[in-house]
Order: sequence, then C-alpha cells, then structure tokens
Amino acid sequence: MESPKPYIFTDNNPNTMEDYAKSVRRLAKPVKRVDVVLDTDMFNEVDDQFALAYLLQSEEKLNLKAICAAPFFNHHSESPKDGMEKSYDEIFKILRLLKRQEYENVVYKGADDFLIERKEAIDSPAVREIIRLSENYDEENPLYIIGIAAATNIASALLLCPELKNRVFIVWLGGLGFDWHDNKSFNAGQDVEAARVVLSSGAPVVLLPGRGVLDHFSTTGPELRYWLQGKNAFCDHIIEKTERESQICNGEKCWSRPISDVAAVAWLLDGNFMLDRLEHSPKFFYSK
Repeated sequence: MESPKPYIFTDNNPNTMEDYAKSVRRLAKPVKRVDVVLDTDMFNEVDDQFALAYLLQSEEKLNLKAICAAPFFNHHSESPKDGMEKSYDEIFKILRLLKRQEYENVVYKGADDFLIERKEAIDSPAVREIIRLSENYDEENPLYIIGIAAATNIASALLLCPELKNRVFIVWLGGLGFDWHDNKSFNAGQDVEAARVVLSSGAPVVLLPGRGVLDHFSTTGPELRYWLQGKNAFCDHIIEKTERESQICNGEKCWSRPISDVAAVAWLLDGNFMLDRLEHSPKFFYSK
C-alpha cells in the first residue's frame, strides 16, 4: 500500500507506509546532546547574534562543530559576497565579546553568491566542512544543521554530496506561515533555488516560517535594557545594535522587533518552547 508523500521527503520516489513511518521517526527532536553546525548571515540585522549566544549557553545539549558564514544582500551589504565577508568578520567579533575565542578555529567562509544566480552548487570552505563533518554521521545519529540565513551553503553541500541527505538533520528558518498571503521571506527569497534544493532533497527538515509564526517571538527596548544592560560586553553591544537596527527599520523611539533566529536553536533544546506539526514539503515557485 502506498502512502501520501511524507513531510519533506520529496525526491520523486514512491513511498510505502514504512517510508512514512521512517520519515516521522527521523523528524523527532533529539533526546541527547547532539553535534550542530550554525549557518548564519551574522552581519544581517541582530537576531543571529542572539542565536549564537544562546547556542553557546546551551552546551549541555548542543555541541557546536562549525560556524558557517552565509551570503546576504540588503542595505547592510554591497553584494552577496560582501554580506558573507561581513558576516564572517562579525562572527569573530561576537565570539570575542562572548569570550569564546576557542571557537575561532571552526569558522568558515561560505558562498560568495546565490544559487539562483549561478544555477549550480557554489563550493566554499563552509560547504566542504559540512560535507567533511557529515562523514561521521548517519540517519540514526545525524549532524544537525541550524540554518538562519539563505540556504545557499546547505543546498550547495547537498548538491555536491547527495548522500548528505542521509547524514544530516536540517533546522531552517525560511519562508512564511503556510497561510500567509505572500511569501516575501528574506531567507527564502534571497535564494529561492537553494530553498527548492533543501526542501526537495529528501533530508529531514524542520521549517521555521517567519511572518505568521516567528514574528510573534519579539522583544522591546525596555525589556533588553532591564534584563541585559550592564551584564557584560556582549549584552551592552547587542542592546546598542538592536536599538540602532530598530531605528533603521521602524524610525520610532518606541519599538518591538522579532528575534526569530533564536527559535531555530530553541527547537533543538526541546524545552516546550513551541508547538510544531507535520506538513507536506512546500514548493517555492519563482519567475526567474
């Protein structure tokens, strides 16, 4: 008896009920300490910095193996390559502020462009490291990739090493709520081709949408100042950066803003932070 296509397993092969059960089992939250890779556009806005700090404060459950700089292109960068380079530098800055320089030797530069422009995998030190690390993992004990940027690095690794889908578990912040009226998502929209590769790869994927879902996970200036001001150098830096970014986006003295990327780390911690559900893999269409 054939089953409906399992959530995220969309590689055009017929699936049995056992395939469906297997896909559900592979999407279970980890119950022990796991190895993770963080794929991040760290210089874009502020929530990536929160996410890295939270990850490093969760070492009892998450063992950070690599930090990969991802491309982005907006008012903070001159090109996707410039966005990746600035993110690479920002990672080191945040590690120094957190006094966690021991992780400086596992920071890698990622793609210098988007797949949607080149129509092929983009090799980089980050992609090669993801593939190299994955060789020590399998379906029962996967390498967890936390993606909080355009999925260019992750998609490139999957294209260059198709068997990667059996070695990794992807938690990606991309797209918008499935019932949202459009899909103007920054992470997915920057590289739609990469999103299509990841969501059709056959790898287990937890998709964390932005608007309609994670935009409810927000903070305000008074909250940040009350809880963080004066605690340490990182806290003072992130307050200043968040307030500066909010002035750019909102232009008002009173503001709130999502810090969505933190949720990608929180999902793995299984601290009853959020509800989730099984869905069929979405398809991203575009006109290019």
